[in-house]
Amino acid sequence: MGEEDVAEVVARLVEAEAVDDVRFARRYAEDKRELRSWGPDRIAEALRARGVAEAHVSAALAAEDAAGVIARAVSVLRAAGAQVADERGRARALSLLARRGYPLEIAYDAVRAMERGSRAA
Repeated sequence: MGEEDVAEVVARLVEAEAVDDVRFARRYAEDKRELRSWGPDRIAEALRARGVAEAHVSAALAAEDAAGVIARAVSVLRAAGAQVADERGRARALSLLARRGYPLEIAYDAVRAMERGSRAA
């Protein structure tokens, strides 16, 4: 199969909407959020590595607002049994969220929310 044949097959797939970067980016982001608890930075990095256009990456990430990202980050910390009562625990919690791809500001907000929750309990 030559390059022309490949181009023709790809064109047909796009025309038939079997290849849709917008849908792929949205579904990929949803799956990584729900199944792997990835943060927006890690999702964006993975989509870019797969050649998805920046506009599609941004649109896929825009599906979740900041409050939703923070709530998900808090859930990650709870599931990991994070203890945020002291500086060492907060540092570990921030590190966990950073590895999962949460922006630092979101990670701080999630740790603060965990602290408030533990003080209220």
